Amino acid sequence: MKATELRGKTVAELQESLVGELENQFKMRMQRATGQMEQTHEMKQVRRNVARIKTVLNETAGS
Repeated sequence: MKATELRGKTVAELQESLVGELENQFKMRMQRATGQMEQTHEMKQVRRNVARIKTVLNETAGS
């Protein structure tokens, strides 16, 4: 997910994406805690996606 892709979305679409990523992050945290997680690098990707979405949301709110 790139910031340029996110800037083309509406605020409602961005909020939906944010909720989806946060749910995904929660599921991954639970998998890591129970020892079921194999792809540990995905945690970093999800965390950065959340940050990107929040950044774009703040940019649109400021304009």
